[in-house]
Amino acid sequence: MIYYLRKLCLSVVLLGLGLMNASVFGAEIDELTAQINSIGLKGAGHAKARSAMAELAKTDVTDITQILSSFDSSNKLAVNWLRAAVDGIIEQATDNGEAVPIDSLLKFIEDRNNDANARRVAYEWIVELAPGNRDAILLASLQDPSLEIRRDAVAHSIAKAAALVDDDNESALAAYKTTLNSARDLDQIETITKAIEDLGGTVNLSKHFGFLMDWHLIGPFDNSGTKGFDVAYGPEVKIDLGNAIEGKMGNVKWFTHSTEDRYGMMDLNQIMPEKYKGAIAYAYTTFESVKAQDVEIRLGCVNGNKIWVNGKMITSNHVYHANTSIDQYIAKANLKAGSNEILVKVAQNEQEESWAQRWQFQLRVCDQFGTAILSSDRK
Repeated sequence: MIYYLRKLCLSVVLLGLGLMNASVFGAEIDELTAQINSIGLKGAGHAKARSAMAELAKTDVTDITQILSSFDSSNKLAVNWLRAAVDGIIEQATDNGEAVPIDSLLKFIEDRNNDANARRVAYEWIVELAPGNRDAILLASLQDPSLEIRRDAVAHSIAKAAALVDDDNESALAAYKTTLNSARDLDQIETITKAIEDLGGTVNLSKHFGFLMDWHLIGPFDNSGTKGFDVAYGPEVKIDLGNAIEGKMGNVKWFTHSTEDRYGMMDLNQIMPEKYKGAIAYAYTTFESVKAQDVEIRLGCVNGNKIWVNGKMITSNHVYHANTSIDQYIAKANLKAGSNEILVKVAQNEQEESWAQRWQFQLRVCDQFGTAILSSDRK
């Protein structure tokens, strides 16, 4: 069913591009893919890309990895076009009874420096045309940089661990723990966590995700009419944990709070003296990095928010009660070796509806694949 749906969608795309009747090979593959990779928004470069697609559609299936090698996931539109070209060439070859170079596709997947989306396309075609290779690929893919391939590998590993339960619970527990180290998707992490706990094991989810659990807090500051979001209150000017600052209802002081929530949630309605409305709170902490490194700061927050790392604002989101999730906001940051300062501004508005009462956030530090990066002083 998936094959025929993809084939139908592909035919529609190719008809729209006028590619169904291609017959003669034209320019070099690298030149054609470069033209496609140059397409932009609002039609920029589309005319040349259409022409390139018409020529690229004539590529022999034995050269398919050359097209895959040109994928650049930073240009999602171009990736969609190149995927259509790859799918069209392989489907045409299979319709004509030609052999698809499975060995070349396998070698392409093995090189993890290749584009993640291109490797996923190669993987899907291998599984469809030579399914006997699937288990071997997935067994080697628990740390794959393609999170889509990794997800399949984790699902495969979960199934193998589940098959051990009752016959060898100790081995099952060990298999689940190994799989958890590779899991990055919340649903799979929760499935594995439950299985481990059912077998008598324990899971430190906050450490697995890299949530920051210990904070200095101060507030409330005024956010009447949501006007305080862009006001630089004292904590944005200088962090002085020992001094009182003028707040919304008199002077306020910093105090410490450590959350025990396994997903690192800081519920300000429970922590602050009152459930303030039209208010702003600040959260401050330090992060000890073993080296200078690029990281992602991932925030889940149902309220308006800003984040600064070492005094540099890395994200600002003036949105209220649009639901929340782990990794709702992702911002890049540069950590220096040693101590780094993280400041979070969390703004609550004045809506009275029951669904608009939450005032909370969760924050974690990780790499581009969602792998936790822990402060060196974390116990």
